[in-house]
Amino acid sequence: MAKLLGLIIGTVLLIICSHSLMPMMSQATIAQETANQLWLSHQKDSPIPSPLLAQNPTASVTEESVTYGSLNNKDLVGYLARPSENQESLPALIVIHEWWGLNDNIKAMTRQLAAEGYTALAVDLYRGQGAETPEKARELVTQASSTPKQLEDNLKAAYQYLQQEQKAPKIASIGWCFGGTWSLNTALLFPDQLDATVIYYGGGITTDPDQLKQLQMPILGIFGELDQNPPVETVKRFEQVLNSLNKSAEIYIYEKAEHAFANPSGTRYNAEAAKDAWTKTTAFLEKHLK
Repeated sequence: MAKLLGLIIGTVLLIICSHSLMPMMSQATIAQETANQLWLSHQKDSPIPSPLLAQNPTASVTEESVTYGSLNNKDLVGYLARPSENQESLPALIVIHEWWGLNDNIKAMTRQLAAEGYTALAVDLYRGQGAETPEKARELVTQASSTPKQLEDNLKAAYQYLQQEQKAPKIASIGWCFGGTWSLNTALLFPDQLDATVIYYGGGITTDPDQLKQLQMPILGIFGELDQNPPVETVKRFEQVLNSLNKSAEIYIYEKAEHAFANPSGTRYNAEAAKDAWTKTTAFLEKHLK
């Protein structure tokens, strides 16, 4: 009887432990898959600063490193840019980096966005780390994706900083690649607070109507026809679901454009598509934030 009771208790404990580990294992699998998909898209790339992005912005901007919050007793340090001549409270952007991290290319893009009349905060989801090689980027994106709650808390801190410290009357998110995915995730974190979201070829975007129905802000999606992360079928499904939910969504799929086509430092840079996407982006932000 004692042996039988012990066997039953052991079996129950095994079941409980197995179920408690399932979410952890599932998240680890998701993180690895995310990293692998990005690896396939970027394995021949390097984050070399692009001369195109090094050009002066259309207006003078000020730039500085700022602490926009704390997480696990460590400061969250980002890169802030805003127009030099305008000291008023401006609409703001949460700028989310690619899988390389908060590097010079993202800082240059942040200055370009600030020159359009915004307070632009580039967050650092890698907490001070950055990648110079695809191998290191895969390592960092795996680590980050395995702890999505920390990424969410990071972005929540950025939103609160722009709202409370910068007194931004409106706030939007924008991101590319890994950052494009997290731009949509930011919208899902603030479904009725964020004023707009811009997604550049974010892999792993959800097409779940139950999730997307929460979104109350206008959505701009920029994607490439030849991209496999996300594949065009997923993008079309994403657009279809948004339209069926009567969401304000502009989804553009550029012919013959691949993943990261808007990054001048990448091997898949498509100048014509990138220029048109930038025009659409600035027009979208001006329409919904100003």
